[in-house]
Amino acid sequence: MYRHMIAVQQVARRSITSTARRSVENKVPQKQKLFQEDNGIPVHLKGGSSDALLYRTTMALTILGAGYVVYELVKAAFPQKKV
Repeated sequence: MYRHMIAVQQVARRSITSTARRSVENKVPQKQKLFQEDNGIPVHLKGGSSDALLYRTTMALTILGAGYVVYELVKAAFPQKKV
């Protein structure tokens, strides 16, 4: 039983350590250069069109949520009269 456990551990260790690593290009210096350059664009929009879309979606949801909160507060402050 113990030999089987050791064999399983060795097989697992070999399969993890012997996998071929993909050569991934380091994009950090390029991103640092992009975000540190002074071009007048706010840092939360320097990521491109996806950042702009996320920002606009977040702002729209925030405004809609705030409007709904005000609506519910007004509705609660002035209840309808019972007829």
